[in-house]
This record gives sequence, C-alpha cells and structure tokens, in this order.
Amino acid sequence: MSPPLLNTLREWLRVTMQFSMRHFMQFAKQNNYSIPQLNALFRIRHKGACGVSDLGEEMGVTNAAASQLLDKLVQQGLVTRTEDPQDRRNKLITLTEAGLRVSEQSMQARQGWLDQLAASLTPAEQAQIQAALQLLIERAKALETERGADS
Repeated sequence: MSPPLLNTLREWLRVTMQFSMRHFMQFAKQNNYSIPQLNALFRIRHKGACGVSDLGEEMGVTNAAASQLLDKLVQQGLVTRTEDPQDRRNKLITLTEAGLRVSEQSMQARQGWLDQLAASLTPAEQAQIQAALQLLIERAKALETERGADS
C-alpha cells in the first residue's frame, strides 16, 4: 500500500474517532450516563435478549460487575430482567423502549456530525466520496470473509 494512501486512511480514522467520541462523550455527560452503561445498552441491542454472563463476557467484565451495572440500568428503566423460559435459574436481559431510545439517541449524537460534513460537500464530491467509500467497504468485507475462511 502506498504510504500517502495509508497516511490518509489513518488520518481519516483519527478524525472520525475524535469527532465521534467527542459527541458521544458529550451525550453521556449531558444525560448522566456512564460509558459502560451505554456500552451495555449497545451490546444488548445488538445481541437481543441475553443473560448476565453473556453480557459480562461480551463486555470483558465479571458477572458480578455486569450484574451491578445492570442493576443501575434496571433502576433507570432502560432494561428489564425476566426469567429465562429455558432455565428458570437464569435471567434474560432486554432493552425497554426507553433503553432502545437512549441507544438510538447516543448513536445519533455520535454520528450526527456526519450530516454536517455531508452537507458541506458538493454533489460531485459526495458522489466521488461515496464511490471510494463503497470500494473500501467491499474490500474490507472481502478481507473479513477471507479471515473467516482461514479460521
């Protein structure tokens, strides 16, 4: 890969992460959520109903830490714990409507700056960037597929 292209890709990732995380952190602070709480909401949204141990494993924390985090989310009305119909000893964690709304709002806060960026581009620039990014997406997916075949 050519060094100028690699440097440009790295700079784009840096700028994207900087803007994205700044807006995400502002959302968390303004709404009095911790990053681990929002992380848990995203993971539950992605996985669907899951157990405490599933969530702990996904987040890289102990079951006790996951349970403690979930207690706060339950108190805030963002998740529910229900009995697992397959195993009554386990609890299933699901997002409430409020939890789904918070995860959507935080994602919008994180990505909202992209609307402003896109609006600042001419139609020709938008088309050029869309074509280039689509190519990058396709190649990245192909790399992932190759890695999956190697596993």
